[in-house]
Amino acid sequence: MDFSNFLLMQQEMSLMAVFVILFIYDVFCSDKGKQWFQPIACILFTLHTAWGFLPALTGEAFGGMFVNSDMTVIMKNILNIATLLVFLQVNNWLKSHDTVHKRGEFFTITLVTLLGMYLMISAGNFMMLYIGMETASLPMACLAAFNKYREKSAEAGAKYILISALSSGVMLFGLSFLYGSMGTMYFSDMTAQVVSEPLMIVGFVFFFSGLAFKLSLVPFHLWTADVYEGAPTAVTAFLSVASKGAAAFALMFTLYKVFGNIEVVWNPILWWSSVITITAGNLFAIRQKDIKRFFAFSSISQAGYILLGIIAGTPLGMNATVYYVLVYVFSNLAAFGVISAIENRTNGNTLISAFNGLYKSNPRLSLIMMLAVFSLGGIPPFAGFFSKFYIFMAAADRGQFLLVFIALLNTVVSLYYYLLIIKAMFIKEGDEQSVDCFVTDGYNKISLILCTAGILAIGFLSCIYEHIGSKVDLFNF
Repeated sequence: MDFSNFLLMQQEMSLMAVFVILFIYDVFCSDKGKQWFQPIACILFTLHTAWGFLPALTGEAFGGMFVNSDMTVIMKNILNIATLLVFLQVNNWLKSHDTVHKRGEFFTITLVTLLGMYLMISAGNFMMLYIGMETASLPMACLAAFNKYREKSAEAGAKYILISALSSGVMLFGLSFLYGSMGTMYFSDMTAQVVSEPLMIVGFVFFFSGLAFKLSLVPFHLWTADVYEGAPTAVTAFLSVASKGAAAFALMFTLYKVFGNIEVVWNPILWWSSVITITAGNLFAIRQKDIKRFFAFSSISQAGYILLGIIAGTPLGMNATVYYVLVYVFSNLAAFGVISAIENRTNGNTLISAFNGLYKSNPRLSLIMMLAVFSLGGIPPFAGFFSKFYIFMAAADRGQFLLVFIALLNTVVSLYYYLLIIKAMFIKEGDEQSVDCFVTDGYNKISLILCTAGILAIGFLSCIYEHIGSKVDLFNF
């Protein structure tokens, strides 16, 4: 048997090694030994993340089903960073009475989900893409329902699995049209055959609809707020960044690699999807009282912004999209790190009113939240400003001036509802629902420090954006 194919799967093999070690440790260690599970998991995954930054082999494996390139390595590294930050934020939640004995399950299920995202990004064949998507989606439903004795968590798991099944069916229906019209599922073989014929257009529309569920694009977004609210906050954080990032990368890969010949078909579809998603996400966010639902609609609007870079269909657009997701990871997880700390302190209160007067009781947490929402809103000089600038520049470079103008108007709207959180923390007086002064646990502190550093530094370190741009190759990534 030829094992050379596995040499291209550097990160996948490393991730499986971490999974096996943690699984064996969870099965055989004593109850006393399980108190060390969190630090061991974080150390092992930190080593795995560092391993991903080492030089890697590039090429195709398994007859072209698996593709590894410099750009896919960068995408996986971004997902690794997001997962590591989430692992640092779960300590207090996993110590609660109904999850204390399920630490191993959380970490191992999350690693399986991450493996599925790897396969989505490195797929060179639609069946590999589908297998990766299912590997990522099914364990995610388990994570959403992790607090099974809490009604909202069980509801979130049920809704997510039903929506996943629906989106998978829609995608497979589209793939059947594509296979029937071209007789192959390999991206490299399909590129030259894709033309503007009804069968292929219908296949693409259903395929795009399946991925749109994962990205929470309007009108495929209706599950998002309920799942975000009901799932444990750490799971919501992981879902909001890693799952969205993997879906965005997979969509970008297939559009550029497979459907480049019918850009005239998918460009208006993405154009209207972007406009409607940004606008609807912003308008519904204004009405929210629960902060997890608030960030659910915020993430919907952020998905619309991500489409701007994908619509460009150029190396500049790809560069801007990957950079945008990287900045979004640090900004969103900084916000969810603060939300997790407040929720643990208030026994599950996630209303925005719980943040009233937070600056007086916990000034550091309020400052971190302020940095996070300013970055998400695109206020200079934080990293979110630069990510939006680059993604607007990529769209404008292709003549999408009206789209950029609409996105800019929506950015003003987003600033209004982000400032509602600032108002609650810095202007409103605390009440009986507000949180008192407390000390954040050490793991979450590390996570918040890393997120804050990312928000402040990434925008000014132009070498990061340039490094991503140097790895862009639309025809081999």
